[in-house]
Amino acid sequence: MTKCRLLEVQSEKEWPALLEWLQGRANPDNSVEEKVRGILDDVRARGDAALLDYTRRFDCPGLEELRVSPREIAAAAAAVAEEDRAIIAEAAANIRAFHEAQVEKSWFLTHEDGTVLGQKVTPVDRVGLYVPGGKGGETPLISSMLMNAIPARVAGVRQIAVVTPPRADGSVSPYILAAAHLLGIEEVYRTGSAWAVAALAYGTESIAPVDVIAGPGNIFVTTAKRLVQGRVGIDMIAGPSEVLILADAQANPHWIAADLLSQAEHDPLASAICITDSRAQAEAILRELGPQCDALPRASLAGAALENWSAVIVVPDMDAGIALANRIAPEHMELSVADPWAMLPRVRHAGAVFMGHNSPEPVGDYFAGPNHVLPTLGTARFSSALSVQTFCKKTSIIAASSRFVQRSAQSIARLARLEGLEAHARSVECRLPKCHQ
Repeated sequence: MTKCRLLEVQSEKEWPALLEWLQGRANPDNSVEEKVRGILDDVRARGDAALLDYTRRFDCPGLEELRVSPREIAAAAAAVAEEDRAIIAEAAANIRAFHEAQVEKSWFLTHEDGTVLGQKVTPVDRVGLYVPGGKGGETPLISSMLMNAIPARVAGVRQIAVVTPPRADGSVSPYILAAAHLLGIEEVYRTGSAWAVAALAYGTESIAPVDVIAGPGNIFVTTAKRLVQGRVGIDMIAGPSEVLILADAQANPHWIAADLLSQAEHDPLASAICITDSRAQAEAILRELGPQCDALPRASLAGAALENWSAVIVVPDMDAGIALANRIAPEHMELSVADPWAMLPRVRHAGAVFMGHNSPEPVGDYFAGPNHVLPTLGTARFSSALSVQTFCKKTSIIAASSRFVQRSAQSIARLARLEGLEAHARSVECRLPKCHQ
């Protein structure tokens, strides 16, 4: 029988114990770090030979070619049912429309003395995307391809390289290739895990190094991204998935249970929490969770997440509920209440907010348009969803006029000398009239 804890939290004094329990999910598996370092060093030293060795050992024993040819991509896309291609295209259009609204423009300010200051927004030159194959390629993460590639495309990135583990026969899921074909991506490689991240970061004979790596993966992929961060940019260090639902007494308990399970089925470390001010609602949700969980193909996985990292929490009122939700700072927050728009201004910390009874989290995962790559484990307190900005950099522009330098030179020189940097001071002072020869 599926279990999920029922908690009553009456005051903020009880929050620390609750938060400490949830932070147990953040404990990294340091046992793989030494292995990953060895893999990174090996790929850096041996290039394609190392990639082929690892891929043959763990994914496809007979692999000969790392790159999927453009012809294979087009053929695989054509093999996908027209109805499925249409669904992928519609999801892509929604995602593109949302991210196009994020595009930032370069800007300039002109001062009266003729000085021009500004900011130039430029996409990075080359991006590497990691797309998990999922269960030997049988559950391809199509949405990961769309959510990572489309913001890069919208940002204006010219080169996008995709790495994904091949199936045992050397093929790549046609659904992943159909998404790549739709987005005009022709650079796809049959390689995964930490060695694929190493190839993207350092480059090999076949794979040119990239500037930014994005995309989800297992502990080996995540550890590799963490270790190469600094040499390249990365999207984020993602933890286990999580949802927090604020539900009032009028919410449908069947729907709430279904939404909780939509996260619990991801991972045994996933967290699914409902906060409500109604004890009767809490008990109704718990009654729904068991039968719904038991009917799932991933019942054992979802059940582990429910038992170990999930809860239905009863609070005195919704004021306490929203305060606790902000303190947890979840990846996904559902406002399953009568007036979610009245509550929204009080939400300070969440990766994404789903408004009202008809906005379950999977709507955002796949189709609505906002990005589903979101901060986890409380990092929504200071970080944001993957976006167009992930694939851009900003350059400051300074075009100082002679009048500005004449007026400001002594102040600049004084600040430089306070920091013990005499050459800085002289660099400005030599432009003053008294220094001209």
